[in-house]
Amino acid sequence: MEHTEEDTMPLHRPDAPGWSPFAPPELNRQYAAPQEPQPYPAGPEPVRHPRSGDHVPSEPPPPGTPMPGPEAAPAEPDAASLAPPAAPFEPVDDGWPAPPPAAPAEQYPPAQHSPGQQPQGPPQAGHLPVPAFPDHAGALERVGVTADDFASRRVVPPRPPVAETGLRGALHRLSLGIVALPPGPRERARQRAVETVRRNFGGLRQITVVNPKGGAGKTVAVLMLAMTFGRHRGGYVLAWDNNETQGTLGMRAQQDFHVRTVRDLLRDLDHFRGPTGRIGDLSQYVRAQGGAMFDVLASDESATAGEMLTSQSFGDLREAVSRFYKLIVVDTGNNVRAANWQAAIDATDQLVVTMSARNDSAETAARMLDHLEQTGRRDLVRGAVSVVSMPAHRKDVDLPAVQRHFAARTRAVLLAPYEKLLDSGEPIRYDSLSKASSGAWLRISSAVAEGL
Repeated sequence: MEHTEEDTMPLHRPDAPGWSPFAPPELNRQYAAPQEPQPYPAGPEPVRHPRSGDHVPSEPPPPGTPMPGPEAAPAEPDAASLAPPAAPFEPVDDGWPAPPPAAPAEQYPPAQHSPGQQPQGPPQAGHLPVPAFPDHAGALERVGVTADDFASRRVVPPRPPVAETGLRGALHRLSLGIVALPPGPRERARQRAVETVRRNFGGLRQITVVNPKGGAGKTVAVLMLAMTFGRHRGGYVLAWDNNETQGTLGMRAQQDFHVRTVRDLLRDLDHFRGPTGRIGDLSQYVRAQGGAMFDVLASDESATAGEMLTSQSFGDLREAVSRFYKLIVVDTGNNVRAANWQAAIDATDQLVVTMSARNDSAETAARMLDHLEQTGRRDLVRGAVSVVSMPAHRKDVDLPAVQRHFAARTRAVLLAPYEKLLDSGEPIRYDSLSKASSGAWLRISSAVAEGL
Protein backbone atom coordinates (compact mmCIF):
# COMPACT_ATOMS: atom_id res chain seq x y z
CA MET A 1 0.00 0.00 0.00
CA GLU A 2 1.40 3.34 -0.97
CA HIS A 3 1.73 5.88 1.86
CA THR A 4 1.23 9.58 1.35
CA GLU A 5 2.47 12.56 3.35
CA GLU A 6 -0.83 12.68 5.20
CA ASP A 7 -0.40 9.10 6.40
CA THR A 8 2.83 10.07 8.16
CA MET A 9 1.16 12.89 10.13
CA PRO A 10 0.68 11.97 13.78
CA LEU A 11 -2.81 11.18 14.88
CA HIS A 12 -4.44 12.90 17.77
CA ARG A 13 -4.41 11.26 21.16
CA PRO A 14 -7.34 8.89 21.83
CA ASP A 15 -8.50 11.07 24.74
CA ALA A 16 -8.98 14.11 22.48
CA PRO A 17 -12.58 15.18 22.09
CA GLY A 18 -14.20 13.96 18.82
CA TRP A 19 -11.79 11.10 18.26
CA SER A 20 -13.22 7.70 17.39
CA PRO A 21 -11.43 4.47 16.63
CA PHE A 22 -14.01 3.67 13.95
CA ALA A 23 -13.65 6.98 12.14
CA PRO A 24 -11.32 7.21 9.17
CA PRO A 25 -7.91 8.79 9.75
CA GLU A 26 -8.82 11.85 7.71
CA LEU A 27 -11.59 12.65 10.16
CA ASN A 28 -9.46 12.13 13.26
CA ARG A 29 -6.71 14.41 11.89
CA GLN A 30 -9.04 17.39 11.94
CA TYR A 31 -9.18 17.08 15.68
CA ALA A 32 -5.50 17.77 16.02
CA ALA A 33 -4.64 19.71 19.19
CA PRO A 34 -4.47 23.42 18.60
CA GLN A 35 -1.35 25.41 19.56
CA GLU A 36 -0.99 27.01 22.95
CA PRO A 37 -2.73 30.42 23.02
CA GLN A 38 -0.42 33.47 23.16
CA PRO A 39 -1.24 36.22 25.66
CA TYR A 40 -0.22 38.93 23.20
CA PRO A 41 0.15 38.67 19.45
CA ALA A 42 3.76 38.50 18.48
CA GLY A 43 4.95 41.66 16.79
CA PRO A 44 7.04 41.86 13.68
CA GLU A 45 10.60 40.71 13.89
CA PRO A 46 12.93 43.76 14.41
CA VAL A 47 15.08 44.66 11.50
CA ARG A 48 18.78 44.08 12.14
CA HIS A 49 21.26 45.83 9.95
CA PRO A 50 24.34 43.76 9.43
CA ARG A 51 27.63 45.04 10.77
CA SER A 52 31.11 43.97 10.07
CA GLY A 53 31.54 40.34 11.11
CA ASP A 54 27.81 39.53 11.42
CA HIS A 55 26.41 36.46 9.68
CA VAL A 56 23.85 37.45 7.03
CA PRO A 57 21.38 34.66 6.19
CA SER A 58 21.32 33.71 2.55
CA GLU A 59 17.56 33.13 2.47
CA PRO A 60 15.76 35.64 0.29
CA PRO A 61 13.20 37.92 1.91
CA PRO A 62 9.49 37.10 1.44
CA PRO A 63 7.86 38.35 -1.72
CA GLY A 64 6.67 41.93 -1.56
CA THR A 65 9.30 43.06 1.01
CA PRO A 66 10.91 46.30 -0.18
CA MET A 67 14.66 46.10 -0.37
CA PRO A 68 16.55 49.07 1.14
CA GLY A 69 18.97 50.84 -1.09
CA PRO A 70 22.70 50.75 -0.44
CA GLU A 71 22.63 54.18 1.20
CA ALA A 72 19.11 54.09 2.68
CA ALA A 73 19.00 55.03 6.36
CA PRO A 74 17.25 52.71 8.80
CA ALA A 75 13.57 53.41 9.21
CA GLU A 76 12.78 55.69 12.11
CA PRO A 77 10.38 54.15 14.65
CA ASP A 78 6.89 55.52 14.58
CA ALA A 79 6.03 58.00 17.34
CA ALA A 80 2.89 56.01 18.18
CA SER A 81 4.94 52.86 18.80
CA LEU A 82 7.19 54.75 21.25
CA ALA A 83 4.30 56.27 23.17
CA PRO A 84 3.77 54.90 26.72
CA PRO A 85 0.68 52.78 27.39
CA ALA A 86 -2.56 54.62 27.95
CA ALA A 87 -2.99 53.33 31.48
CA PRO A 88 -0.43 51.81 33.84
CA PHE A 89 -0.60 48.18 34.79
CA GLU A 90 -2.51 47.33 37.91
CA PRO A 91 -0.18 46.55 40.82
CA VAL A 92 -0.10 42.94 41.92
CA ASP A 93 -0.12 42.19 45.61
CA ASP A 94 2.54 39.50 45.82
CA GLY A 95 3.45 40.00 49.47
CA TRP A 96 6.60 42.06 48.84
CA PRO A 97 6.83 45.63 50.17
CA ALA A 98 6.28 48.29 47.59
CA PRO A 99 9.42 50.20 46.52
CA PRO A 100 9.82 53.73 47.94
CA PRO A 101 8.49 56.50 45.77
CA ALA A 102 11.04 58.14 43.50
CA ALA A 103 12.48 61.43 44.71
CA PRO A 104 11.25 64.46 42.84
CA ALA A 105 13.61 65.82 40.28
CA GLU A 106 15.88 68.58 41.58
CA GLN A 107 14.87 71.98 40.37
CA TYR A 108 17.76 74.04 39.09
CA PRO A 109 17.48 77.85 39.16
CA PRO A 110 17.96 79.60 35.89
CA ALA A 111 21.69 80.00 35.36
CA GLN A 112 23.20 83.40 34.90
CA HIS A 113 25.38 83.52 31.82
CA SER A 114 27.91 86.03 30.76
CA PRO A 115 28.13 87.00 27.10
CA GLY A 116 29.86 84.31 25.10
CA GLN A 117 29.36 81.61 27.76
CA GLN A 118 27.36 78.47 27.07
CA PRO A 119 24.48 77.77 29.48
CA GLN A 120 24.86 74.77 31.69
CA GLY A 121 21.77 72.90 32.83
CA PRO A 122 21.34 70.04 35.32
CA PRO A 123 23.38 66.91 34.60
CA GLN A 124 21.45 64.30 32.62
CA ALA A 125 21.09 60.75 33.87
CA GLY A 126 23.81 58.50 32.59
CA HIS A 127 26.03 61.36 31.51
CA LEU A 128 29.11 62.57 33.35
CA PRO A 129 29.81 66.32 33.51
CA VAL A 130 32.38 67.32 30.97
CA PRO A 131 34.81 70.08 32.07
CA ALA A 132 34.72 73.11 29.87
CA PHE A 133 38.18 73.64 28.43
CA PRO A 134 38.74 76.75 26.35
CA ASP A 135 38.94 75.90 22.70
CA HIS A 136 41.10 77.57 20.12
CA ALA A 137 38.49 80.23 19.44
CA GLY A 138 38.08 81.05 23.16
CA ALA A 139 34.35 80.21 23.12
CA LEU A 140 34.45 78.46 26.50
CA GLU A 141 35.84 80.34 29.47
CA ARG A 142 35.80 79.54 33.18
CA VAL A 143 33.92 82.04 35.31
CA GLY A 144 35.97 84.17 37.75
CA VAL A 145 39.39 83.84 36.11
CA THR A 146 41.48 87.02 36.39
CA ALA A 147 45.01 88.09 35.60
CA ASP A 148 45.97 87.47 39.24
CA ASP A 149 45.42 83.74 38.70
CA PHE A 150 47.87 83.81 35.82
CA ALA A 151 50.38 85.95 37.67
CA SER A 152 50.26 83.77 40.80
CA ARG A 153 52.43 81.20 39.05
CA ARG A 154 55.38 83.52 39.64
CA VAL A 155 55.01 83.29 43.40
CA VAL A 156 57.85 81.08 44.56
CA PRO A 157 57.64 79.79 48.14
CA PRO A 158 60.65 80.87 50.17
CA ARG A 159 63.30 78.30 50.86
CA PRO A 160 63.77 77.21 54.46
CA PRO A 161 66.36 79.39 56.23
CA VAL A 162 69.86 78.01 56.61
CA ALA A 163 72.29 78.99 59.36
CA GLU A 164 74.98 81.44 58.26
CA THR A 165 76.74 82.24 61.55
CA GLY A 166 78.05 80.30 64.51
CA LEU A 167 78.83 76.61 64.54
CA ARG A 168 75.83 75.79 62.36
CA GLY A 169 76.98 78.21 59.69
CA ALA A 170 80.53 76.84 59.85
CA LEU A 171 79.27 73.29 59.28
CA HIS A 172 77.24 74.51 56.32
CA ARG A 173 80.28 76.14 54.73
CA LEU A 174 82.70 73.28 55.44
CA SER A 175 80.30 70.71 53.97
CA LEU A 176 79.91 72.80 50.79
CA GLY A 177 76.19 73.14 51.44
CA ILE A 178 75.46 69.46 52.07
CA VAL A 179 74.75 70.00 55.79
CA ALA A 180 71.98 72.64 55.92
CA LEU A 181 71.00 73.31 59.53
CA PRO A 182 68.36 75.86 60.51
CA PRO A 183 69.49 79.05 62.27
CA GLY A 184 69.88 79.03 66.00
CA PRO A 185 67.85 81.22 68.39
CA ARG A 186 70.37 84.07 68.35
CA GLU A 187 70.56 84.17 64.55
CA ARG A 188 66.77 84.01 64.22
CA ALA A 189 66.43 86.96 66.59
CA ARG A 190 68.90 88.95 64.51
CA GLN A 191 67.03 88.13 61.30
CA ARG A 192 63.75 89.32 62.82
CA ALA A 193 65.41 92.57 63.91
CA VAL A 194 66.78 93.18 60.40
CA GLU A 195 63.35 92.53 58.86
CA THR A 196 61.78 95.04 61.26
CA VAL A 197 64.35 97.70 60.40
CA ARG A 198 63.87 97.12 56.66
CA ARG A 199 60.10 97.25 56.56
CA ASN A 200 58.25 99.99 54.73
CA PHE A 201 57.14 102.81 57.01
CA GLY A 202 54.63 104.21 54.53
CA GLY A 203 56.10 107.71 54.28
CA LEU A 204 58.55 110.13 55.84
CA ARG A 205 59.36 109.38 59.49
CA GLN A 206 61.29 111.35 62.11
CA ILE A 207 63.16 109.99 65.12
CA THR A 208 64.05 112.57 67.77
CA VAL A 209 66.75 111.85 70.39
CA VAL A 210 66.43 113.88 73.59
CA ASN A 211 67.99 114.50 77.01
CA PRO A 212 68.62 118.01 78.40
CA LYS A 213 71.88 116.98 80.06
CA GLY A 214 75.12 117.06 78.14
CA GLY A 215 77.11 113.84 77.90
CA ALA A 216 73.94 111.68 77.93
CA GLY A 217 74.87 109.94 74.66
CA LYS A 218 72.48 111.76 72.29
CA THR A 219 75.02 112.35 69.49
CA VAL A 220 76.34 108.78 69.60
CA ALA A 221 72.79 107.43 69.56
CA VAL A 222 71.90 109.56 66.51
CA LEU A 223 74.93 108.32 64.56
CA MET A 224 74.44 104.68 65.51
CA LEU A 225 70.73 104.72 64.70
CA ALA A 226 71.35 106.43 61.35
CA MET A 227 74.15 103.96 60.54
CA THR A 228 72.00 100.91 61.37
CA PHE A 229 68.99 102.12 59.38
CA GLY A 230 71.18 103.28 56.50
CA ARG A 231 73.06 100.00 56.12
CA HIS A 232 69.99 97.78 56.30
CA ARG A 233 67.64 100.03 54.31
CA GLY A 234 70.08 101.18 51.63
CA GLY A 235 70.32 104.90 52.27
CA TYR A 236 67.84 107.81 52.17
CA VAL A 237 68.62 108.45 55.89
CA LEU A 238 69.61 111.85 57.27
CA ALA A 239 71.16 112.61 60.68
CA TRP A 240 70.31 116.22 61.51
CA ASP A 241 71.87 118.29 64.32
CA ASN A 242 69.10 120.61 65.51
CA ASN A 243 71.12 122.22 68.27
CA GLU A 244 70.07 125.82 68.70
CA THR A 245 73.67 127.07 68.93
CA GLN A 246 76.74 124.80 68.72
CA GLY A 247 76.43 121.04 68.21
CA THR A 248 78.87 118.15 68.08
CA LEU A 249 77.25 115.87 65.48
CA GLY A 250 79.49 117.17 62.69
CA MET A 251 82.57 116.58 64.88
CA ARG A 252 81.77 112.94 65.58
CA ALA A 253 80.75 112.10 62.00
CA GLN A 254 83.07 111.36 59.10
CA GLN A 255 84.34 114.48 57.36
CA ASP A 256 83.50 115.34 53.78
CA PHE A 257 84.91 117.67 51.11
CA HIS A 258 83.12 120.68 52.62
CA VAL A 259 82.36 122.16 56.03
CA ARG A 260 78.97 123.70 55.29
CA THR A 261 76.32 123.52 57.99
CA VAL A 262 72.62 123.94 58.48
CA ARG A 263 72.95 127.72 58.38
CA ASP A 264 74.37 127.58 54.85
CA LEU A 265 71.44 125.44 53.75
CA LEU A 266 69.00 127.80 55.43
CA ARG A 267 70.53 130.70 53.53
CA ASP A 268 70.16 128.93 50.15
CA LEU A 269 66.84 127.28 50.92
CA ASP A 270 64.97 129.06 48.13
CA HIS A 271 66.88 126.95 45.59
CA PHE A 272 65.27 123.75 46.97
CA ARG A 273 61.73 124.99 47.31
CA GLY A 274 60.98 124.99 43.61
CA PRO A 275 61.09 122.18 41.06
CA THR A 276 64.78 122.91 40.33
CA GLY A 277 66.10 121.44 43.59
CA ARG A 278 67.88 118.10 43.20
CA ILE A 279 69.53 115.62 45.53
CA GLY A 280 72.84 116.22 43.77
CA ASP A 281 72.69 119.89 44.66
CA LEU A 282 71.95 119.04 48.30
CA SER A 283 75.18 117.05 48.56
CA GLN A 284 77.16 120.29 48.97
CA TYR A 285 75.35 120.91 52.27
CA VAL A 286 75.28 117.42 53.82
CA ARG A 287 78.21 115.15 54.69
CA ALA A 288 78.15 111.64 53.24
CA GLN A 289 79.18 108.83 55.59
CA GLY A 290 80.45 106.40 52.96
CA GLY A 291 79.68 102.76 53.71
CA ALA A 292 77.38 103.73 56.59
CA MET A 293 74.84 104.75 53.91
CA PHE A 294 73.52 107.97 55.48
CA ASP A 295 74.19 111.72 55.39
CA VAL A 296 74.81 114.26 58.16
CA LEU A 297 73.43 117.79 58.30
CA ALA A 298 75.68 119.47 60.86
CA SER A 299 74.86 122.46 63.02
CA ASP A 300 76.99 125.58 63.26
CA GLU A 301 80.25 124.62 64.95
CA SER A 302 81.23 128.17 65.79
CA ALA A 303 80.70 129.45 69.32
CA THR A 304 80.08 132.95 67.98
CA ALA A 305 77.28 132.01 65.60
CA GLY A 306 74.40 134.32 64.86
CA GLU A 307 70.86 134.14 66.15
CA MET A 308 69.32 130.90 67.40
CA LEU A 309 67.21 128.78 65.08
CA THR A 310 63.50 129.33 65.32
CA SER A 311 60.54 126.99 64.89
CA GLN A 312 59.92 128.53 61.46
CA SER A 313 63.51 127.73 60.45
CA PHE A 314 63.11 124.14 61.55
CA GLY A 315 59.88 123.78 59.58
CA ASP A 316 61.41 125.22 56.41
CA LEU A 317 64.46 122.99 56.63
CA ARG A 318 62.39 119.90 57.29
CA GLU A 319 60.14 120.60 54.33
CA ALA A 320 63.18 120.89 52.04
CA VAL A 321 65.04 117.77 53.17
CA SER A 322 61.87 115.66 53.28
CA ARG A 323 61.86 115.69 49.46
CA PHE A 324 65.08 113.66 49.38
CA TYR A 325 65.04 111.44 52.52
CA LYS A 326 62.69 108.82 53.90
CA LEU A 327 63.98 108.79 57.50
CA ILE A 328 65.32 111.72 59.56
CA VAL A 329 67.13 111.23 62.89
CA VAL A 330 67.23 114.53 64.81
CA ASP A 331 69.79 115.41 67.49
CA THR A 332 68.52 118.02 69.95
CA GLY A 333 70.15 120.56 72.23
CA ASN A 334 69.93 120.98 75.98
CA ASN A 335 67.30 123.74 76.17
CA VAL A 336 63.80 122.26 76.24
CA ARG A 337 62.33 125.79 76.05
CA ALA A 338 64.03 126.62 72.74
CA ALA A 339 61.67 127.13 69.81
CA ASN A 340 63.46 124.70 67.48
CA TRP A 341 63.50 122.06 70.27
CA GLN A 342 59.75 122.34 70.66
CA ALA A 343 59.27 122.28 66.86
CA ALA A 344 61.30 119.07 66.60
CA ILE A 345 59.18 117.44 69.31
CA ASP A 346 55.97 118.40 67.50
CA ALA A 347 57.19 116.71 64.29
CA THR A 348 58.38 113.55 66.06
CA ASP A 349 57.09 110.11 65.11
CA GLN A 350 59.30 108.17 67.54
CA LEU A 351 60.94 109.59 70.66
CA VAL A 352 64.26 108.15 71.93
CA VAL A 353 65.40 109.07 75.45
CA THR A 354 69.11 108.53 76.06
CA MET A 355 70.99 108.56 79.36
CA SER A 356 74.06 107.17 80.99
CA ALA A 357 73.77 104.76 83.88
CA ARG A 358 74.50 107.58 86.31
CA ASN A 359 71.77 108.92 88.57
CA ASP A 360 72.10 112.55 87.45
CA SER A 361 71.67 111.70 83.77
CA ALA A 362 68.66 109.47 84.48
CA GLU A 363 67.04 112.06 86.76
CA THR A 364 67.39 114.78 84.13
CA ALA A 365 65.70 112.52 81.58
CA ALA A 366 62.89 111.74 84.03
CA ARG A 367 62.21 115.45 84.64
CA MET A 368 62.13 116.05 80.89
CA LEU A 369 59.44 113.35 80.57
CA ASP A 370 57.46 115.18 83.25
CA HIS A 371 57.66 118.33 81.12
CA LEU A 372 56.45 116.50 78.00
CA GLU A 373 53.51 114.97 79.84
CA GLN A 374 52.52 118.31 81.33
CA THR A 375 52.49 119.92 77.87
CA GLY A 376 50.07 117.37 76.39
CA ARG A 377 52.55 114.87 74.91
CA ARG A 378 51.69 111.88 77.11
CA ASP A 379 51.23 109.50 74.14
CA LEU A 380 54.67 110.42 72.80
CA VAL A 381 56.21 109.56 76.17
CA ARG A 382 54.33 106.25 76.45
CA GLY A 383 55.63 105.15 73.07
CA ALA A 384 59.22 106.30 73.65
CA VAL A 385 62.28 104.02 73.73
CA SER A 386 64.78 104.51 76.55
CA VAL A 387 68.47 103.76 75.85
CA VAL A 388 70.88 103.40 78.78
CA SER A 389 74.58 103.69 77.86
CA MET A 390 76.71 101.53 80.11
CA PRO A 391 79.98 102.84 81.62
CA ALA A 392 83.29 101.03 81.54
CA HIS A 393 82.75 99.80 85.11
CA ARG A 394 79.41 99.14 86.79
CA LYS A 395 80.64 100.02 90.25
CA ASP A 396 78.20 102.24 92.17
CA VAL A 397 75.64 102.08 89.34
CA ASP A 398 72.03 101.47 90.40
CA LEU A 399 70.96 100.02 87.05
CA PRO A 400 67.83 98.14 88.29
CA ALA A 401 66.33 101.34 89.67
CA VAL A 402 66.88 103.15 86.36
CA GLN A 403 65.34 100.28 84.42
CA ARG A 404 62.28 100.05 86.68
CA HIS A 405 61.52 103.76 86.48
CA PHE A 406 61.74 104.12 82.71
CA ALA A 407 60.09 100.78 82.02
CA ALA A 408 57.03 102.12 83.87
CA ARG A 409 56.96 105.28 81.77
CA THR A 410 58.18 104.32 78.28
CA ARG A 411 57.55 101.47 75.85
CA ALA A 412 60.97 99.80 76.06
CA VAL A 413 64.27 100.09 77.93
CA LEU A 414 67.42 98.78 76.22
CA LEU A 415 71.10 98.78 77.16
CA ALA A 416 73.96 99.96 74.96
CA PRO A 417 77.25 98.27 75.96
CA TYR A 418 80.36 100.24 76.62
CA GLU A 419 82.45 100.83 73.49
CA LYS A 420 85.80 102.60 73.84
CA LEU A 421 85.60 103.80 70.24
CA LEU A 422 82.28 105.54 70.96
CA ASP A 423 83.45 106.99 74.26
CA SER A 424 86.67 108.47 72.88
CA GLY A 425 85.10 111.63 71.41
CA GLU A 426 86.81 111.09 68.04
CA PRO A 427 85.02 110.67 64.70
CA ILE A 428 83.36 107.28 64.67
CA ARG A 429 84.90 104.65 62.40
CA TYR A 430 81.84 102.51 61.73
CA ASP A 431 83.76 99.52 60.36
CA SER A 432 85.78 99.29 63.58
CA LEU A 433 82.80 98.76 65.88
CA SER A 434 82.67 95.54 67.84
CA LYS A 435 80.05 92.88 67.13
CA ALA A 436 78.57 93.45 70.56
CA SER A 437 77.92 97.14 69.85
CA SER A 438 76.60 96.48 66.35
CA GLY A 439 74.23 93.80 67.63
CA ALA A 440 73.00 95.96 70.52
CA TRP A 441 72.25 98.93 68.26
CA LEU A 442 70.48 96.62 65.84
CA ARG A 443 68.15 95.57 68.65
CA ILE A 444 67.66 99.20 69.65
CA SER A 445 66.90 100.18 66.04
CA SER A 446 64.43 97.32 65.76
CA ALA A 447 62.57 98.56 68.85
CA VAL A 448 62.56 102.08 67.41
CA ALA A 449 61.28 100.82 64.03
CA GLU A 450 58.32 99.15 65.72
CA GLY A 451 57.06 102.61 66.66
CA LEU A 452 57.37 103.99 63.13
